[in-house]
Amino acid sequence: MRPIRICKECGKEKEHHAKGLCYYCYKKFFWKPEKKECKRCGRIIAIHAKGLCPGCYQFIFHIEKNKAWNKKNLYNLNYEVYNKITEKCIICDFNKLVDLHHLDENRQNNSEENLIGLCPNHHQMLHNFKFRKEIRKLLKDKGIILPEDKKLDFTLE
Repeated sequence: MRPIRICKECGKEKEHHAKGLCYYCYKKFFWKPEKKECKRCGRIIAIHAKGLCPGCYQFIFHIEKNKAWNKKNLYNLNYEVYNKITEKCIICDFNKLVDLHHLDENRQNNSEENLIGLCPNHHQMLHNFKFRKEIRKLLKDKGIILPEDKKLDFTLE
């Protein structure tokens, strides 16, 4: 940990970086990185490492960490639990691309009992009124306990 000192530029008490400045002020006034072309995307930008811009570097070397953080942030789920749920479509066993579906359609309810994995086809069919009954029947046949669907039970008066 760096020593805490008063920054010469902003006057705030922060960790000392160099030349009597905090990290933010040092980067603002003294850090002028050389701009080069990113090997992956071709943008002219300050290069992070291995000839890549920061975005491409993150994408190539830290994609799994980023996915894990996003799942934790979006669904409040452990990455391993998310992977287990979305391993394959519960209806057709498709395993290339699987969406997370909330059974009660409440995006705030992220309990494991409320989540299932569906391929994009079946997920869209479940949200489409035309195919909703068919997909719900398939899910019930697979042993999934579904909450009552108020969207299907209506009468015109």
